[in-house]
Amino acid sequence: MHHSDSEIAIHATELASQVIRSAFRAPLDHYAKQGDDFATQADIAAEKVILDALAVACPGDRFVAEESGITGSARSERTWFVDPLCGTRNFAVETPLVAVNVALREGDTVKAAATADPFADEVFWTAGHGAFRRTDGHDEPLRPQASSHLVDVDLDNPFPWSTPAQLFDAEAFAAEFHPRVLSTSLALAWVAAGRRAAYITGGDLRDSVHFTSAIAICQAAGCVVTGLAGQPLHTAPHGLIAAADAHTHARLVDAIAGLR
Repeated sequence: MHHSDSEIAIHATELASQVIRSAFRAPLDHYAKQGDDFATQADIAAEKVILDALAVACPGDRFVAEESGITGSARSERTWFVDPLCGTRNFAVETPLVAVNVALREGDTVKAAATADPFADEVFWTAGHGAFRRTDGHDEPLRPQASSHLVDVDLDNPFPWSTPAQLFDAEAFAAEFHPRVLSTSLALAWVAAGRRAAYITGGDLRDSVHFTSAIAICQAAGCVVTGLAGQPLHTAPHGLIAAADAHTHARLVDAIAGLR
């Protein structure tokens, strides 16, 4: 039995990771969503095992999932956010860079979060205080650091005043940082782990199944996490900067401000 909320989240991501690994490089059906977005049977199967595990462990809770939407108790103060396969396009073309995201929010506070890398067989997680990486059943603390100067930028979510790609040519950015585009929220968890100096995206991320888990992990690890203008997260003009330290964060706020 997995008694704590964090262990429930970790267990759910591990179950989904097994599904994802077993489906990798197998024939895939594409299920059309909005625009040119799509899901595969791996997304759907991974979500099912997560929701089944959460329903058994927390039957009175509410669930918000990428593929099946909102289920469970509408009156519950506890809401689980589930992104069963973040990086579906990567997965569909046999690129093993994806994440499984599960987070529990109670009221306005994320109480537990887990982001798994199925192919590295590791889980980044937090119970709200401190953040950790679990591999082979062993936990070690996450320690953000910015020495790589690698910054992952999500190109799918536009900035309020520009396109994210314009940041790559901004002098204040190009002189100090090296952009990367991983195309999955796994890169956001990597900021907490010290593998990225920062992560940047636009958009309103409140209630996001894609980002709630990794944001909580970054915050618990001690990263500096704000909106695009350095303002409190989830306030206008929205967006996200998650940086390993205050210096990196300040430099990125200045670079983004120069795009206005």
